[in-house]
Amino acid sequence: VKMAAGSGGAQAAARGPRAPLPAWPRLLLLGDTGVIHVVEKEEDLRWVLLDGPHPPYMVLLDGSLFNRKVLLQLKGTSRVSGLAVAKAKPSPPQGFSPGLKCPNDGFGVYSEDYGPQYAHCNTTVWNPVGSGLSYEDFDFPIFLLEDANETEVIKQCYQDHNVPREGSGPEYPLCAMQLFSHMHAVTSTVTCMRRSSIQSTFSLNPEVVCDPLLDYNVWSTLQPINSSGKVDPKKEVILVATRIDSHSFFWNIAPGAESAVSSFVTHLAAAEALHKAPGIQSLPRNVMFTFFQGETFDYIGSSRMVYDMEKDKFPLRLSNIHSFIELNQVALRNNSVLWMHTDPVSRKNESIQTQVENLLETLSNSSAGANVTLQDVGYSQPLPPSSFQRFLRAKHIPGVVLSDHRASFHNRYYQSMYDTPENIRVEYPEGLSPEETLEYVTDTAKSLAEVATVVARALYQLAGGANDTSAIQADPKTVSRMLYGFLIKMNNSWFQSIIKPDIKVILGDVPQHYVAVSSPVNTTYLVQYVLANLTGTVVNLTKEECLNPEKTPSTEKDLYEYAWVQGSLDPNSTSRAPFCVRSTVRLSKALSPAFELRQWGSTEYSTWTESRWKDIRARIFLVASKELEMITLAVGIVILVFSLLATYFINAKADVLFSIPRDPGAVTY
Repeated sequence: VKMAAGSGGAQAAARGPRAPLPAWPRLLLLGDTGVIHVVEKEEDLRWVLLDGPHPPYMVLLDGSLFNRKVLLQLKGTSRVSGLAVAKAKPSPPQGFSPGLKCPNDGFGVYSEDYGPQYAHCNTTVWNPVGSGLSYEDFDFPIFLLEDANETEVIKQCYQDHNVPREGSGPEYPLCAMQLFSHMHAVTSTVTCMRRSSIQSTFSLNPEVVCDPLLDYNVWSTLQPINSSGKVDPKKEVILVATRIDSHSFFWNIAPGAESAVSSFVTHLAAAEALHKAPGIQSLPRNVMFTFFQGETFDYIGSSRMVYDMEKDKFPLRLSNIHSFIELNQVALRNNSVLWMHTDPVSRKNESIQTQVENLLETLSNSSAGANVTLQDVGYSQPLPPSSFQRFLRAKHIPGVVLSDHRASFHNRYYQSMYDTPENIRVEYPEGLSPEETLEYVTDTAKSLAEVATVVARALYQLAGGANDTSAIQADPKTVSRMLYGFLIKMNNSWFQSIIKPDIKVILGDVPQHYVAVSSPVNTTYLVQYVLANLTGTVVNLTKEECLNPEKTPSTEKDLYEYAWVQGSLDPNSTSRAPFCVRSTVRLSKALSPAFELRQWGSTEYSTWTESRWKDIRARIFLVASKELEMITLAVGIVILVFSLLATYFINAKADVLFSIPRDPGAVTY
């Protein structure tokens, strides 16, 4: 059975030790075992929690019951050894979010020292449907069943062997399930990192038990800058940001349609539109497009970039930032309204207030003629969870966060497996081929392209552009391609054509936006190469020159990055037409500063780690009654004792039983 493991995900501060259950000992390395019981309504829980005579139980839970109330009941008993969840179809209409009601609480800008009235979501509960399940510690494995056929196989085994008969327990043999998801890490990040550090110091073959979450931020600039030097302190840069990672209760199941994809796709489209504008190289201010990784886990990417800027480990300094625009969740707008969120605390500063008002006015003016209405939230509430908050912790910067919600999220599936294309109404007509689907322009693509157009026009004006901006227009077709690639099918012809040949293996069918420890993840690579494709230039270099630009003086290696990409398939052929792309797209490390500083218990920086594990798998089988097991054991012992006695007597009489008779023909004289 192929499943996705949960229990808060493998990605968490290391979990605590498990307690043994009665009836069957739970050998951690051998998996967790229990008799299967199907729970399709809350009344079915009574059998598992009280009445069933064959604990522990392995619960097959209907997706509609996968909620905090039910899981805490299962967590509070020793009669449950594991949980397999059948994915709900359609998505729960009431919403489902295993995240916190106050995402990234404690790691944003608001605290007892800065806007205490806004700290801990005192003013606005951003994610009201958040159950916090991802942050609970379950002492049994929780797996997700994505394949309906596999779910039916388990249910059929249950129907054949485990259904209670007239209120009494079923007869043996019973259908059982075993889940394998042993995690090496224990207790917390502090403990597991200390153990790994000791192992690495004193052992030739260290056994690491957990790893810090690690990936890379993607960034580029409108005008090239020297990546190995420092930007002139007088040079002002407008920073545009969004996050590219998502999360759910289950490991590697994080579609993130509204929470991540809608915003970074809009960001990419805006970058393309601005790069096509004339005269951008002579604008007084530069623009930096930034895509942060690990933001779900307490702002890993943004906190690292701020840290690097403060420590002069990045080409830009915080003092170079003129203003900050962040794209948050933008796909679920009501009546085409886009809300502009600002920080009410920093706006008390007269200089910041003036600059913020200019930002708001420029954005509002840029929406003229577009099907987008921008409205200012005002001073009534703080910023929503956003990367901008990490920059504000370091320096007062004028900035705006754009989102489709004024107060609480419109997204009812924030940080969940149900934040799918359907959640943002990405729909395709039936009967389209993969290529036709890739090129089909959905209503959602048109809507996001309008937002990208507004952002691109505003950036042009903020950068000092004086020309008419009506020609700056985001391409809905490009947005459609990106939505298809990042939400439906990564392994498509467009993505194949724009990446390097040596990383084509990253193009799996199912998109994933889950930050991990093996980096970069496929989303990072694809955002990097999509951005290079949309904003870069095809240059006339050979493959060798493109792969080794430092050998060619005219390439200006410090200003540009070069990539030799696969290119499109030749017509009626399996060969491709590769080419060289020059761009300003670069990667920077997205590893929490806490691990650089070895401050594993830090409350300033994210300290999320991922446990190392053995195989994650499951199996179902029939188990005999305890009586039959005891009889089998007794018979085995009797046979063993008889065999030992027989061996002893045979060995004792070996000289008689196995003596060699004399040759009758021999004569003695």
